[in-house]
Amino acid sequence: MSNPYLQKLARRRLFRYGTAGLASVAALGAYQRLIAERSAEAAPQGTPADGAAGSDGIVSEDARSEGVREQLSRAILLTPQKLGGGTHAVDLASQKTLAWISYWNYGDSCPISHHLAAFPADSGDPYKGFEFVNSTQGGDNILMYGLKTRIRENGMLGTAGQGNHIYRVGYDGKTGQMELLEDIAETTGMGLGVHTVPFPDGTGFACGDGQKDIVAFFSRARGEEKTTVLNAFRADWVPKSDNLGETWTKGGRIVLTRLAPSLDLGRYDLQGTTGNKINFEMAPMAELRVERGQVPGDDPRSLTGLDFCLHDPRGRYSLMGLRMCGGGFIVDRTTFEPVCFLQANEGLPDNWKVEKVSSSPDTWVVDLPAVGNPIHESGFNPAGNSLCIMNNLRANNVAVFDTAAADPRQWKRVTFVKDAEWKGEYPSPFHINYSIDGTKCFITILRPKPMKSDLVVVDTKTWKIIKKFRNIGVDCQTSCTTYDGKYAIVIFSGFQRMESGAFVFRQDTLEQVGYMPNFGGHHDCVIVPSTVEQLKFSRSCTV
Repeated sequence: MSNPYLQKLARRRLFRYGTAGLASVAALGAYQRLIAERSAEAAPQGTPADGAAGSDGIVSEDARSEGVREQLSRAILLTPQKLGGGTHAVDLASQKTLAWISYWNYGDSCPISHHLAAFPADSGDPYKGFEFVNSTQGGDNILMYGLKTRIRENGMLGTAGQGNHIYRVGYDGKTGQMELLEDIAETTGMGLGVHTVPFPDGTGFACGDGQKDIVAFFSRARGEEKTTVLNAFRADWVPKSDNLGETWTKGGRIVLTRLAPSLDLGRYDLQGTTGNKINFEMAPMAELRVERGQVPGDDPRSLTGLDFCLHDPRGRYSLMGLRMCGGGFIVDRTTFEPVCFLQANEGLPDNWKVEKVSSSPDTWVVDLPAVGNPIHESGFNPAGNSLCIMNNLRANNVAVFDTAAADPRQWKRVTFVKDAEWKGEYPSPFHINYSIDGTKCFITILRPKPMKSDLVVVDTKTWKIIKKFRNIGVDCQTSCTTYDGKYAIVIFSGFQRMESGAFVFRQDTLEQVGYMPNFGGHHDCVIVPSTVEQLKFSRSCTV
């Protein structure tokens, strides 16, 4: 049975190589047969041949080890280096690094460049200049990966290396350089080290930290301006059980508190490791290590894992995700008050009432009878009428919410994306992104190193998997899409000192395009937007 993806791929290669190799229709047919034969030889036993649909109707193919051989979009890919301590901006059209920054150069003795988000270029052309915010992890995160390092003995985890900085960086197209414009943690006293997510209107951003269980909303500064905190929340868990292993599974109460600055000039006292409940982050799919007593810290039993806040592209509401509690608060950014709590776990009610119990400080609670499994990365589709939340470890599926209603208290969980392979703790659905037209979502599937991770393509009408790209690379992380609707790019990290790069495929035909080099062990990626409108396809609505 012929496959349209395979046929089109073969035609494209015929035209690319011309008379040097495949110069006739007969050669095209031979090339197609050669692809099929080699794919069948390499395919694991019991799986369909590469590029062929299995009995479940899903097209599955291994990522091919070849470089990008076609002209990509004129766009800038921004990628943080994790343990490399900085960030690169890469011109997709030439695949050349335009500029890079290293936070070591600014006195940070242990920078772990974590997540980032780019604001739209004020000129409308990112090549002329743009700004972005970049969180850096702190505490003992540098020691998580088994490095044979003397970094602690040398005092590099002291005040200058405690991390949890939020760096605001500018790229100047005239000079071709990046410069550090502001350490937002120092300006505001609010040190957070995980997801940075701009508002859909570009007027500010949110940042979270799962070691501190804090999310803060910030204004957007430009140039020499200084950032301010618009609002901040801390979430705490009060368990029913006294047994650490049952801290979350047996239920408890979520307590959400509005934070107020306590230092002079309206600053918060939360820089560096101040406020950490655990000494290092819950790495992806490591939530169960907390209940097993494998993550040390001052207060792990109160942990909610509040490490991200993403936004409804329609502009008013945000989702603050609590990994350990299986869901997240919907916050109204016009009032900065929680509206409801969405629960992603299968078998539990989907929409929970939030009760305000105090006004000094403002405090809200939600009582959960149980938490079936942790959640993690999530995302609204570009239209804002659906929301996906990853259920991990004990479930390994993707909860899909219908969010079309204007009132979030009417948002309902309608189905789950599932796959027969997602059993046990791995493989597990991880980061999510959408095609520009919203007809497909792309979900990276994490496997433990040194196994290579995958990406699945989901039809957003049926919420069924239609294609799998297998064995892309170790630790596949986020993906991003070019705003012209042509390409999708998947970063695989290398921050554990293994392979790293960027896998490229077409958004429309789902053809593989190839690999781009991407140096330094990256953890995130985003295409720098040219307009505010493009933020809804950017890191504003997905993490």
